[in-house]
Amino acid sequence: MMGKEDHTTMKRRRHTPEQVIRKLAEGDKLLAEGKTIDEVARHLEITESTWHRWRNQYGGMKADDAKELKELRRENQRLKKIVADLTLDIDMLKELNRGNF
Repeated sequence: MMGKEDHTTMKRRRHTPEQVIRKLAEGDKLLAEGKTIDEVARHLEITESTWHRWRNQYGGMKADDAKELKELRRENQRLKKIVADLTLDIDMLKELNRGNF
């Protein structure tokens, strides 16, 4: 079929939250100019479903908000690892205390 883009040929790539927010802002500008969501998605080289997912996840955020969210997620992972390590240490100490070497 001529003119119809096959989405299976579209490359999958990861976007940082900052890139997503920039693309959303660009897409919103295009929509305000009268473009359709289909046209915006093609221009941004994403699928319409990706556009909707991004709007739900990042809609209304600024680039600084995304950067802070990314940092908070990284800190959360670090803290979860610390808790897991401490839990393991506590379990080992309980075993030692019971005399089970």
